[in-house]
Amino acid sequence: MKITINNISGNQINANSQLSFISDEFSEAIGDETNWKIIVGRDAIVPIVNAKNPMLNEIYRQGISAEEFTQLFTEPEKQNWKSMLSGGQNEAIKCYIIDNESVKSNITKFTQANSKAISNPNSIAINCIPIATATEIISAINKDIYAIGLCKLTDVRDASTNDIMQNIKLLPIDKNGNGRIDNFENIYENMDTFTRGVWIGKYPKALCGSIYALSSSKPTDKNTLAFLTWVTIDGQKFLNQNGYSILVSTEVKSNIDALANPEIIQAQSSNKPFISSAWLIILIGLAVIGLVVIIVFRYMRNQMATESSENIDITPVLNENSVLAPKGVYFDKTHTWAFMEKDGNVKIGVDDFLQHITGTLTRINMKESGETVRKGEKILTIMRDGKQLNIYAPISGIIKEQNQILKSDSSLINSSPFAEGWVYLIEPKNWVREIQFMFMSEKYKEWLEDEFSRLKDFFSVSVKSNATVYAHIILQDGGELTDNVLADLGPEVWEDFQTKFIDTSR
Repeated sequence: MKITINNISGNQINANSQLSFISDEFSEAIGDETNWKIIVGRDAIVPIVNAKNPMLNEIYRQGISAEEFTQLFTEPEKQNWKSMLSGGQNEAIKCYIIDNESVKSNITKFTQANSKAISNPNSIAINCIPIATATEIISAINKDIYAIGLCKLTDVRDASTNDIMQNIKLLPIDKNGNGRIDNFENIYENMDTFTRGVWIGKYPKALCGSIYALSSSKPTDKNTLAFLTWVTIDGQKFLNQNGYSILVSTEVKSNIDALANPEIIQAQSSNKPFISSAWLIILIGLAVIGLVVIIVFRYMRNQMATESSENIDITPVLNENSVLAPKGVYFDKTHTWAFMEKDGNVKIGVDDFLQHITGTLTRINMKESGETVRKGEKILTIMRDGKQLNIYAPISGIIKEQNQILKSDSSLINSSPFAEGWVYLIEPKNWVREIQFMFMSEKYKEWLEDEFSRLKDFFSVSVKSNATVYAHIILQDGGELTDNVLADLGPEVWEDFQTKFIDTSR
């Protein structure tokens, strides 16, 4: 069919029943509950610098945290590279921002989510110079090697190379605020690496704007539905090619569900009291053909994913929403938890994140009661079918009691990690000091976002060709992890996970 595409202004959105593709800046139309809409992709808001900035190496080594961005926007006396970087030059920073409501809104959300310094959303533009167009902001950055620009990723995309424009560099964001760009945060070298990093959650969510397909009512025309289905599935590959980020698999499924059109079916069935036998035969034939196509498609997909004929059951998705984080519990970077009882003794155990990764445990090795332990030393070994991980103590103290039940049923760590699955009761030695380095509730959830990024990074490099049979259960379509991701992997991967993931957290 023929599709006509026109540019529209804000007041033309939903003037009729036509389909519109809009971004977050059209908040009035998006927020209108009477409109029908689905998310079809995302655009990233990015800080940029001149590639000739003499501090570029340090910028890429240290990055800029959310708190430092807040200083840049709100404190004129700190608007220099000496305040932004450890060892930075005392050169003034001019901050340019594209004059776009979507960009301003997302930058405000980013700084407010990471700092209490901004109380007035309008203060975001106080020390930033608004620039009308993408061409002008690129020109301003090219003229000033010390400047920082804030714009959309598509504004700095070179269409001829499908990469970042020459002489422009993305400014790395120190997402976890530890003063350096860690390996799992290093996504800023080129367009492909960056868009993939956005896709799997390595970039701050507040700087990712959504792109919507919107209409005054849910489309019922079969051609419109077919087009939106193509946009949701096959059309996604064109998003990355043009500097946008694609949907994850759960969003694709949600869109397909939203595009289901029971109204048409209901209208057709109300017009006819029954289906003729001829139509019934045709429908049955189509169903059989559809079933055959699905079977063939799944077979071919499995053949491409693995050269082995072994059957593997696909397990559920693992993400931040899968992990339990009870309030009042302290969590350590070693993926253990600690909770002080009324008598002053502390129960400790393995957090829900780690048990989701290992799968059901078959055995554990514990220290004996009466032993003294120090924070950060090995306190427990968990095992699954002979494969094992060493777990480190979240606090220092004397072991008063073991959970004896775990010796006969270690799977309680999986089914009830914060209740029946506790491991030790400890008399703490440095409780007040050591809990300062631990997380609670929402802070723990925020930290887990980085842990999931680090986990995806680990699997993307550590599962080698000899484990291709497992490739599709580690990262599903959309870059999502599967539950119990380590469960069926070999001991060599468990060893890698120990040294490159668990040990590096201490």
